[in-house]
Amino acid sequence: MSPRRSYDQYCSAARALDALGDRWTLLIVRELLAGPRRYTDLHADLPGVSTDVLASRLKDMERDGLATRRRLPPPGAAYVYELTGRGRELLPVLQALGEWGAPLLAERRPTDAVRAHWFALPLLRSLAGLGDGVVQVRLDEGEFYVRIGAEEGPVYGEGPAPEEPDAWLSLAAEACAAIGRGDLTLLDAVQDGQIAVTGDGPLAKALRES
Repeated sequence: MSPRRSYDQYCSAARALDALGDRWTLLIVRELLAGPRRYTDLHADLPGVSTDVLASRLKDMERDGLATRRRLPPPGAAYVYELTGRGRELLPVLQALGEWGAPLLAERRPTDAVRAHWFALPLLRSLAGLGDGVVQVRLDEGEFYVRIGAEEGPVYGEGPAPEEPDAWLSLAAEACAAIGRGDLTLLDAVQDGQIAVTGDGPLAKALRES
């Protein structure tokens, strides 16, 4: 395993950065908040990370109790990584970091990669308080779903939700970024037609009627 590097400071922030301060670690947490992922899936959704660095970070996360590795039963029989309870506690940390960094998304650079599910965490924060349930989100870049009020387990996932969603949202990535920056509220985006809402569940009704 890679040697542990430490700030050697008796401070909770320093201790947290001992575990999380390495490049790519928090972005791996972001991906694993969607649930168990294979190494190849993680590598595909973390453009720019080398295979050696990804393998090293995953080992560090296992050592620090943030993630575990397990083998899926047949016919899958592949190894997947998933967050521990301690790792899932980083959700509000990532949301706060994303909220702080949202103003930096004012302009998308030509070199910027994008994945639809990267908008899941800011959207999850905007949906909080409207009730519990599953919301399916469609962007030009792809689909993902978010689980509002989930106390444990994945808080979002790529592709179609495994169960019937309570609401469907269709919008552009630019609207998602504007909501994340605070330039646009979710409900205002629904009212002025930037987000199309479908569904008959309580969440869909709350979004249309608020």
